[in-house]
Amino acid sequence: MTDDIRGVARGESTVPLSILDLATVGAGDTPSDALRTTTELARRAEDWGYHRFWVAEHHGMPSVASSSPAVILAHLGANTRSIRLGSGGVMLPNHAPLIVAEQFGTLHALHPGRIDLGLGRAPGTDQATARALRRRATPDADDFPEQLAELVAFLDDTYETGHPTLLIRAVPGEASAPGSGRPPIWLLGSSGFSAQLAALLGLPFAFAHHFSSANTIPALELYRSRFEPSAVLDKPYAMIGVGAVAADTGAEALRRARTGALGMLRLRRGTPAPLPTPEEAEAYPYSPAEEQFVREWLGNVVHGDPATVRAGLDALRERTGADELMITTGVHGGEARIRSYRLIAEAYGMTKEL
Repeated sequence: MTDDIRGVARGESTVPLSILDLATVGAGDTPSDALRTTTELARRAEDWGYHRFWVAEHHGMPSVASSSPAVILAHLGANTRSIRLGSGGVMLPNHAPLIVAEQFGTLHALHPGRIDLGLGRAPGTDQATARALRRRATPDADDFPEQLAELVAFLDDTYETGHPTLLIRAVPGEASAPGSGRPPIWLLGSSGFSAQLAALLGLPFAFAHHFSSANTIPALELYRSRFEPSAVLDKPYAMIGVGAVAADTGAEALRRARTGALGMLRLRRGTPAPLPTPEEAEAYPYSPAEEQFVREWLGNVVHGDPATVRAGLDALRERTGADELMITTGVHGGEARIRSYRLIAEAYGMTKEL
């Protein structure tokens, strides 16, 4: 089993806690503000004992500044010392596998032993932008397994004799630094497809519970039941992404969480915008259908005071059997986001800061 995958308790935590960040852009802020917050959050997360810090690839969204994970990760690596950094994830069909191999080979060379390569199939955007990214009429990902195999071959320098790209090398990469290893690959998903593929290949699996909670248990059961041991893992390792918001009081946490709910409502409605302020979310004239959407969305976000959030996260871990929890906090305001993660760390005994 790879060194980075371990069920080591952090303080009082029964499983490692990690962070998924989208460099959230709030109303009144700029992408530069959002990226500065992401950098500060990564520094703090390292000090507080979070295990990983991943950034997600999204495109064309006014509320998200993480369109280029490799660039952000290089910057975060230069501003942290030890926390694992990774993509949550790179949407492989948006890129040539050789480019991804080169980018993450470079990150691994710069920050050896600290980089994770999480891969997904979704475009991370709307259909029009997906077509622009993938340069084809239908932005499907039917050839994802073939793309993944090509990427792994580039990273490991394992093309068979006669393969048309046999003489191509990813530099930096395993071929240019024998024995240095490579970033561990994770498969990400919100349905059964990636769960089955991760199981077949013996790879760690990260499930997007934060926006596909109905599929969490079936996908994890599928992954575990079909898992084949590999050189990477001798048994399944499943991480789930979970939305969580902590504040000093339950009322304040709910007030913060509603900014993320309204942001998601606008995105689903096709009118994306920077994440609204709490005041804007409170004043918004919700229709009955929109109120129902917000209630359902918030029902899948663990929110409250620190003790309540810890209890909710522990219950989710118990229910799913997840080996690791990756928290994502979609709220307006960098200070509120950072404080939420700090309060969760304190609830788990991960930090002694005042």
